[in-house]
Amino acid sequence: MKAFLILEDGTIFCGSRIGADREVISEIVFNTSMTGYLEVLSDPSYAGQAVVMTYPLIGNYGICEEDMESEKLWPDGFIVRELSRIPSNFRSGDTIQHFLQKHNIPGICGIDTRALTKILREKGTMNGMITTHVYEDYAKLLDRIRKYQVTGVVKATSCKEKYEIAPSEPQKAPVSVHTACRPGSLKWRMGEGKHVALMDLGAKNNIACSLSERGCRVSVFPCDTRAETILAARPDGIMLSNGPGDPKENQEIIQEIRRLYQSDVPIFAICLGHQLMALATGADTYKLKYGHRGGNHPVKDLETGRVYISSQNHGYAVDPDSLDPKVAVPAFVNVNDNTNEGLSYVGKNIFTVQFHPEACPGPQDSGYLFDRFIKMMGGKE
Repeated sequence: MKAFLILEDGTIFCGSRIGADREVISEIVFNTSMTGYLEVLSDPSYAGQAVVMTYPLIGNYGICEEDMESEKLWPDGFIVRELSRIPSNFRSGDTIQHFLQKHNIPGICGIDTRALTKILREKGTMNGMITTHVYEDYAKLLDRIRKYQVTGVVKATSCKEKYEIAPSEPQKAPVSVHTACRPGSLKWRMGEGKHVALMDLGAKNNIACSLSERGCRVSVFPCDTRAETILAARPDGIMLSNGPGDPKENQEIIQEIRRLYQSDVPIFAICLGHQLMALATGADTYKLKYGHRGGNHPVKDLETGRVYISSQNHGYAVDPDSLDPKVAVPAFVNVNDNTNEGLSYVGKNIFTVQFHPEACPGPQDSGYLFDRFIKMMGGKE
């Protein structure tokens, strides 16, 4: 069936419908990863967005649900150049076409995703509609598309009640677990017996998994949990997860994170958690022109000068000029555009990063940051 992608600037792409047969308006973003489309689809950080995959062939290794980063798919839509309808992979249990239909995700294929990505890079992230309907009044339609806003997505993606994950038993989480994160994949257990409180702001499954396989007991709390409730659990450390949307929308959560900052408990934050901690301590954030989404972003550790290749998925960044040097100092910087990629908090056992050290399928260059966090909690090498 013929389908259309209509951008808010009036650009129209014509292709074929894939996935669910429904219309959707969303924020259109692109991801440059060559693999990992299932992890992209199951990443809660994409809630409220439709994802363009820049790699031209998607679906060639099928669907393996063990690789999912959450229990459902989160993007509003999926946009690809060519969809492989016959996967070749001994682990595959489904085709991507059927999987998108099963999860009610609409999409479009057969369009020039390179041209679309160039538009988004030149003009910035914009809203768009995926539809099979032919409209007569495009003026009213474009006005409707432009009015779309991503709101309420952190609460929508967070867990609804607290749950526990025992050390080296991540399979007890209420979601599937990536094969690479199963017990025994690490040679050491630095966090033996340590208790981590994970604030779920739209967390990928592999964050809790990365802690659990290192011997930590993880208590996962909903995003609206009060700080005193988390501290009453007497954790050895607190983890603030990734998540979707504009960080400034989460004012109540920011207030609770400010109270966590004022405690003496070690804290490690990733992506949205990194931004919220910055806002909680007086810094500012801003929206990037088209964001960082992919598995090939170089980040530089300002202390050692070493560069790591990282996985990223964010549309906002911390403004380093807004930092109070008595509170926090830059720890990592993006080598491509010099945007902030991490902070170290002065006089506190707190560090935060914009990228994803827990990345699956990778790269996992910066996975050592979980070991740093465990050492901050008093774990052994």
